[in-house]
Amino acid sequence: MKTILKDLFLTFAKIGVFTFGGGYAMISVIENNCVERKKWITHDEMMDVTVMAESTPGPIAINMATFVGFKQAGLFGAIIATIGIVLPSFLIIFLLSGVLDALLVYPVVQNLFRGIRMAVPILILDAGFNMVKKMKKKPLPCAIVVLSMIGMFLVNLFSVRFSSIALMVIAGAVSLCAFLIAGRKGAGA
Repeated sequence: MKTILKDLFLTFAKIGVFTFGGGYAMISVIENNCVERKKWITHDEMMDVTVMAESTPGPIAINMATFVGFKQAGLFGAIIATIGIVLPSFLIIFLLSGVLDALLVYPVVQNLFRGIRMAVPILILDAGFNMVKKMKKKPLPCAIVVLSMIGMFLVNLFSVRFSSIALMVIAGAVSLCAFLIAGRKGAGA
């Protein structure tokens, strides 16, 4: 038990230190570590965790770390994984907050942050592409993905305010309706 707690803490602390851009940028890094390297959860569980983490209050990466920690080592695992992902960011922000304004006057620091800002969307797209690539290729999920992408593109193109949570609720409702309709057809046969 002690070994898994140490491994959870160190894995999520490493993710917390080296991933910039918030929770969405961390998804692919968490998947790489927790699904592919450590095999703590399956890819399907990762997709479910991503949806749950987005749907529940709190930062997505913290929710994901808490789930993985709980699955591996119960309540203590959840606490340790959560501390692991939060502590590096907290310490970095705490240490930089006093000197950040003074550092931002230097062109090297400005360019460093500019480069990090450009990498964040790539990490987010990588997570999205990996999820779509590994998704079960059934007509309804594929249609939901395509329609969601078109919808979000149009929302962004026309600068309309639309919550990603509302998009997830709509997609869930469509999927639930399709499930209920398929259940009725199966029951009537």
